[in-house]
Amino acid sequence: MDGLRVTPGPGAPRGLTVPAGDLVERFSRSSSPGGQHVNTADSRVQLSIDLGTTTALDEVQRERALRTLAPKLSGTVLTVSVEENRSQRRNRATARRRLGELLRDAVAPPVARRATRPTRGSQRRRVQHERRRAEIKRNRRRPDHD
Repeated sequence: MDGLRVTPGPGAPRGLTVPAGDLVERFSRSSSPGGQHVNTADSRVQLSIDLGTTTALDEVQRERALRTLAPKLSGTVLTVSVEENRSQRRNRATARRRLGELLRDAVAPPVARRATRPTRGSQRRRVQHERRRAEIKRNRRRPDHD
């Protein structure tokens, strides 16, 4: 197995190269389609990487990845499991692609929210709506005895 090349993106302008030693592949029987031989082939692929120890990430990228991927992690290990295809080779390729996409998206810096103001039209509509509601509620009151 060779290393994983992650395409460039925000947070990793030159991309990432994950050494083969940092990746762990496990194979098991899949519950996916396969017909007569479904129980004999180990076509499910689980591809794992320990984000805490990998040499592919610098400290800033590591912190971002650990924070972003926290719900998907077991400790600091990220695992991608694929069993879509009957072919182990295709599942391996899909797992590598998904892991690369997850890493590329995880190291991207968060997008800062730019404050915006409501438009004049939306402010006018809001005030008109408030006035209409106030009028409806005023009409529900008991009439005055003058």
